[in-house]
Amino acid sequence: MVLTFLSLCARVCHKKSIVNSTPGVKTMQTPIGLAVSPRDIHFATDQAHGRAWMAGDPVATAVFNALSLTFPDGERLFMDAVRNYRSNLSGKLLEDAKGFIAQEAIHTREHVGLNAGLDRSHYPIDEIEADIKGRLTFLRTRGRVAMLGVTIAMEHFTAMMADLFLEEPQFWDGVPEDLARLWQWHAMEETEHKAVAFDVFQEISKNWKPSQRYGLRVRIMLIMTVMFVSNITKFSSMLLIADGMKPWKARLSVLGYLFGKPGLFRKSWKAYWDWFRPGFHPWHQDNSATLKAWQDRFEVAVSQQVAAE
Repeated sequence: MVLTFLSLCARVCHKKSIVNSTPGVKTMQTPIGLAVSPRDIHFATDQAHGRAWMAGDPVATAVFNALSLTFPDGERLFMDAVRNYRSNLSGKLLEDAKGFIAQEAIHTREHVGLNAGLDRSHYPIDEIEADIKGRLTFLRTRGRVAMLGVTIAMEHFTAMMADLFLEEPQFWDGVPEDLARLWQWHAMEETEHKAVAFDVFQEISKNWKPSQRYGLRVRIMLIMTVMFVSNITKFSSMLLIADGMKPWKARLSVLGYLFGKPGLFRKSWKAYWDWFRPGFHPWHQDNSATLKAWQDRFEVAVSQQVAAE
């Protein structure tokens, strides 16, 4: 039902915008002046252990813990998806790909640290991680193109959430400073490299028919939308159920957080649907001014950490 609805909406978007699409013309790429620079920062995550660290909100905490649990294996797949095509790349795109891989490796390290502090005797962490690993192991059997396709779809989701995290600093009110900084740093670098995997996809599919490239993008996004939303809802609910919440209430509470208030997914609906335009490129959603402000902030943090070492 959900997949059918999304498919119909995508067709409508396609019909409305196809007149503005020129077959065979490449979309724009990442701005030339934007460098994808890994920042090797360590964050203290002790305050996330054994408590509702998202300002005392158990539902928000469960959602963010669920997201964090998906990151290590998910980001390893993203790195491999881009690494698979490094021999096809050159110039700035090759440098951006190297930066992308380095950033994702550091993100993985920090979220492994965050996840390690979750109480495995209380929460079904092993079960959740096994579920994630099993899904991604299967995905790897589908081939390089499938891996890259999933990567560009999921990078769009992370870019949408990152924009919210950076544009609405009040989102982090009441969150311990180092935990807020971890998520803001992650969001800033996700924004910085939000188009790298997409540009790799454009490069390796440059000889495809435009309809073939567009069709694959749409199909993968529709599938990943259903999978990502259902998995985050499922994993978050499992964490809340372990805390004693009834299953039906846990699920409704998570869906309310995602699509009601504060609306982690709801607030990004315009950016989400933009994906279905044939000429879409991640940097059509230009948040470079916000990105620059956060880059400056974290350059200071890197300098301070280096000085302290």
